[in-house]
Order: sequence, then C-alpha cells, then structure tokens
Amino acid sequence: MYTQLTPPRERISKDAVKVWLIGETILNAIGFLILAVLFYLDYRYSWKAWAGWILKGSTIILILGSLWTFIHPFFLYKSWRYDVSEEFLQIKSGVLVERHELVPMTKIQSVATKQGPLLRKYGLCSVTLTTMGSSHTIPALPQEIAVQLRSQIVQYAKIKEAES
Repeated sequence: MYTQLTPPRERISKDAVKVWLIGETILNAIGFLILAVLFYLDYRYSWKAWAGWILKGSTIILILGSLWTFIHPFFLYKSWRYDVSEEFLQIKSGVLVERHELVPMTKIQSVATKQGPLLRKYGLCSVTLTTMGSSHTIPALPQEIAVQLRSQIVQYAKIKEAES
C-alpha cells in the first residue's frame, strides 16, 4: 500500500534563531577566553615557536567559525520543517545537505520534551522521540505546541501499536 506524502509544512519557532545565536556566542566567548589564556601563557613562559603558530592558526579558525555561527542559525531556521500524521512523523532539515526523515508511528518507543535555560527564557521546548535504533529531535517549539505534539505522537503511536 503506497501513500502519497506531502512535504512537511510545520515550522519551528522564530525564537530558535535567537536561542542558537546566544548559545553559539557563549561557546565562542569561551573559545576566545581559552585562546587568550594560552596566548598569555605562551608570552609568559616563552613556549617553542611552533606553539605560537598553532595558537595563531587556531585563532584564525575560531574567527572564521564565529562568523559562520552568526549566519548558520538563519539557514537552519529556514530549512527546519516537521509534520505529524497517524502513520508517520516527518522531519526535514539541513542547510548544505538536506535531510528528510520518515519515522513510522509503530516504531516510536518514547517521546519527551526538553527545556534548557535558554529555551526556557524564550518559552520553548524541544521534542525528542526515540525508536529502537535512533533518536530524533524537533528543536525550539513553543512550549504549548511541544506539549500538544508530544501528546499527539503518543496517541498515534498507541493507536498504531494496538492495531498491529
């Protein structure tokens, strides 16, 4: 039995971009702080010349990575889509490499919502579902929608399990 699937249409919250930007900025700040300490130690203890070159190369890589982290969240937001039906959960994501996943409701073993400090500040949750061999996450949904989605997936998975 072949069913025609429409591409997923549901989007994650626009606040996802803010959360990702803040998280990446914190990680970049930690990276620059560590590099600053290493540069100080290099200056203070006169490490070998090659250590200075490694630090300079690491700085260039961190700067380029930091620039990408201010662009990447916008692309991620534009590419994230999901949809739920009685048969499947569809997840489409990816910036450079597009990924489209179909998770049968009969294979879902558990569904959970997760909320860290940044997500909590913006009233968002991530929904994570697990199957026998993998885990799938829909990031940064408004809290009410995440709870409804979790309940809906549990309902569909239970119905499909009863039919099997």
